[in-house]
Amino acid sequence: MCNVMHVNASETSSQQVIPAAAQLCTSCHGAQGQGMGVVGPRLAGLSAEYINNQLTLFQTGKRQNPTMLAMAATVQGDNIALVSEYFSQQAVADIPLQFRGDKVAISDPFEALAFQGDWSRVIPACTSCHGPSGVGGGQFPRLAGQEVSYLKTQLLSWQNGTRKGDVDNMMGNIAVKLTAAEIDGLSEFFANIK
Repeated sequence: MCNVMHVNASETSSQQVIPAAAQLCTSCHGAQGQGMGVVGPRLAGLSAEYINNQLTLFQTGKRQNPTMLAMAATVQGDNIALVSEYFSQQAVADIPLQFRGDKVAISDPFEALAFQGDWSRVIPACTSCHGPSGVGGGQFPRLAGQEVSYLKTQLLSWQNGTRKGDVDNMMGNIAVKLTAAEIDGLSEFFANIK
């Protein structure tokens, strides 16, 4: 039995070998994990560690999404690592990296939250964990270039307690302090980093 599928050159710029275990994922996340708008978020650019952990959270019910609950159940055993590695190795656009501290004065309130946080409300800079320009790494997902509606939905899920699974409910504790305008603004800000 063949364990790989070759994607037609017309579908991608080069031949890609998609592991059989990842084929179902491509229907919502795309063959190279670039995402498909509101249908499925971008997986390319996320670390294998993060993808692996999220699949496990869906499988155990600690992270809720009816579609992903069913889809994650199809990836078992060694295939979890295989799928995670495949999508983590897919290309994402290089972006100029902006580090915390590169700018002292930031006039845009959402950029300021992203790079400086708001210590009066005990909100750390997003880039403290999500890396320069929100490129992510390890257990922290890439925010840069992610679908705006997905980012907003996730922040709202953290805020209302329906998304769980991070250490010490870190994101839940941050999200409850954000206003609706900040959630909208941060989602737009990170989605537009491309």
